[in-house]
Amino acid sequence: MSEAGYEIVSLDTIERAPDLRHDGPVLLPLRHTLGLRAFGANAWTAEAGKQVVPRHAEDSGNEELYVVVRGRATFTVGDETLDAPAGTLVHVPDGVVREAVAAEPDTIVLAVGATRGEAYTAHGWDEVVMAFARARAGDVEGGRALMEALVARQPGEWQGPYNAACFEALQGDADRAFEGLRAAIALDAEAARSFASSDSDLVSLHSDPRWAELIAS
Repeated sequence: MSEAGYEIVSLDTIERAPDLRHDGPVLLPLRHTLGLRAFGANAWTAEAGKQVVPRHAEDSGNEELYVVVRGRATFTVGDETLDAPAGTLVHVPDGVVREAVAAEPDTIVLAVGATRGEAYTAHGWDEVVMAFARARAGDVEGGRALMEALVARQPGEWQGPYNAACFEALQGDADRAFEGLRAAIALDAEAARSFASSDSDLVSLHSDPRWAELIAS
């Protein structure tokens, strides 16, 4: 960072974190890398023919602007499909289903979003993707540090300890995983138990007596 506080980065130097929840997208975590606090911004890339923007709809008034900065993508917004070469901007309001598939190699789509009428809050889903990707690449401690920082930053949110539990379960650390589950259930028992009951990340915990104690109680 410069003395004046600005930063200049290249998309080619941003860490890439494959998001295995979806078919193909690789996250370039701009918000985390730049420490953005006023709005959310991330970029996605994918192989040709793979999702570059996962299929989803935003809620709670969050609107997004997508910018194709490299390559070409095929966007589907609602019921409409459109070709989007580099330089295309696609603005999507909340509640509208959207997705995009890379039509060329090395396609990159920038996504900028914020919620109308509210101060921006970083929910940390991008850090979860980064943590899981680092662990898969062999940097388990680096991934764990990201998860611990996220939980500490959002002490009242059940999703942080829940995602930490998923992370630890995938690393084979049942004690840490159950610690995270207990914390998540203490914050929102209904939501945490509902998600845990069908979450494949937690399958390794099912044979442990603590699973029935926590999830079935």
